[in-house]
Amino acid sequence: MKRVIALIAFLAAFILALSVKALAVCPLCAIAVGAGVGVSRWLGIDDSITGLWVGGLIVALIMWTGEWLAKKHIDYFGRTLSVIIGYYLISIIPLYFMGVMGRPLTGISLFGIGIDKLTIGIIVGSLGFWFGAVWYDDIKLRHNNHAYFPFQKVVMPISPLLLMTALFYFLTK
Repeated sequence: MKRVIALIAFLAAFILALSVKALAVCPLCAIAVGAGVGVSRWLGIDDSITGLWVGGLIVALIMWTGEWLAKKHIDYFGRTLSVIIGYYLISIIPLYFMGVMGRPLTGISLFGIGIDKLTIGIIVGSLGFWFGAVWYDDIKLRHNNHAYFPFQKVVMPISPLLLMTALFYFLTK
């Protein structure tokens, strides 16, 4: 069953990447994130690490959707906020009802509130992927709208996830 879930996650990310043209975050990033989620769950990797990649995937989808809506001239009050809330809800609610998320005894206590590892990973991964993508845009803007090196658009959003994966691995080992 774990192999089937990993395969479905990878194929969904791959199909999504192929069906979208030029967007805010490259399709290869989403494939890497989707594959990371599927493989980490299949291998039994700690939920905090899996959460990093889930968070990165959610942010990639939010950015893609925002670009797509802007390209189609679909604009309404609260568009960005509704896309953000929508993607987090459609990602977190199924995980909660499947019993994968919402287990505070498996995480840490923060200010007296139990937070499970998957939630912590999603928060940190979301922030890391977003930071990498925004940093890339900033660097590209300063360099006359050109990347400094090939595949920089791939490397910069994925790098924070890779670094945090290594950090979380050693923290949860």
